[in-house]
Amino acid sequence: MFKCGIAYPRCKWILPLLLLCALIFDIIALAGNGWVETDSGRIYASLWQNCVSAGGNNYSCKSLMDFAWGKATAALLIIGFIILIICFLLSFVALCSPRISLLRVIGGLLILAVILQVIALVIYPSMYTNDVALGSENYLYSWTYGFGWGSTIIMFGCAIFFCCLPNYEDELLGNVKTKYFYTSS
Repeated sequence: MFKCGIAYPRCKWILPLLLLCALIFDIIALAGNGWVETDSGRIYASLWQNCVSAGGNNYSCKSLMDFAWGKATAALLIIGFIILIICFLLSFVALCSPRISLLRVIGGLLILAVILQVIALVIYPSMYTNDVALGSENYLYSWTYGFGWGSTIIMFGCAIFFCCLPNYEDELLGNVKTKYFYTSS
């Protein structure tokens, strides 16, 4: 017999695992140094500071928190990260006990966190190139900046699933038999 159905009680732990991946990506984005790099390697920047080579391995670093957009970007990312932590914890409560009403709340909070992080991830490159970047260098937005976007994309996907899961309440609670698409006769 070929079983091709979806067993919701077994698959419901994928969403908290995806939120854990988003948390890890956000931690990398907040703590990493590779937001911006130049082709020559003379300049690199993180969310927090901009460093220019003073010769050899010596770098002169200046805080980006002196700019209003730097503070706004950091604040938006940190608020999105805190909301993500809350959603991660609530996902265990919602999926361990039959509290289907919490799923849409988690989805709504994740959408709010996605909006905040998208705003931060758009503000940073546009304002960095206007206020900090030197005209003669070619700037590349690097791997840590990419982890910020990766986290945001994972959160957006999880938000859609958390908003759609209450439509399958009976399947989640185990009140429906497993559906078979093919049975042998």
